[in-house]
Amino acid sequence: MGLFSRKPKLPPADRPPLAADERVLAWAAVGNGEGDGVIVASNLGLWLPGRGHRIGWHDLIKAVWSGRELTVTPAQTVVERDGYLVVTDGPAETYLLLDPGELPHQVRARVTRSVAYTERHPVPGGAARVAARRVPGVDGLTWTVRPEPGTPTDDEALLAETDRLVSVARAATAPADS
Repeated sequence: MGLFSRKPKLPPADRPPLAADERVLAWAAVGNGEGDGVIVASNLGLWLPGRGHRIGWHDLIKAVWSGRELTVTPAQTVVERDGYLVVTDGPAETYLLLDPGELPHQVRARVTRSVAYTERHPVPGGAARVAARRVPGVDGLTWTVRPEPGTPTDDEALLAETDRLVSVARAATAPADS
């Protein structure tokens, strides 16, 4: 592609089943482009090949671009607590993108923009990250706690501490009354 040329539009056959308020921001063919599928970034999340649903930006723990490969790590819910989820890293998925265009930039920008608050804390048995994420079309923040690898996720002392940490973080990030 030349300096001022644009990537062609996403072929209709590769277009995911977008919601009424969803729009394509960027896309890239996966692998050699011979039927391996496409990755589509929308304003609401990321559509990966072989999935019939999008992963919301707030549900991506990590996205790494190597210059040729995009690796995404979605969150997996361990337990639902009162007002937040305890999550761990799901299996990382790596995709070779030969003509990535704007896709890596959009993925990085959207994942980063979704983070409103993040802080690492020591907890019983290890450490955990408390995070608040913005979800497109949803008022307020969605809260998660992600214990670091090796930290037990089902320990009652850990869960009591994460309840406390999320409460403190919510209070610290709540808008001031006018």
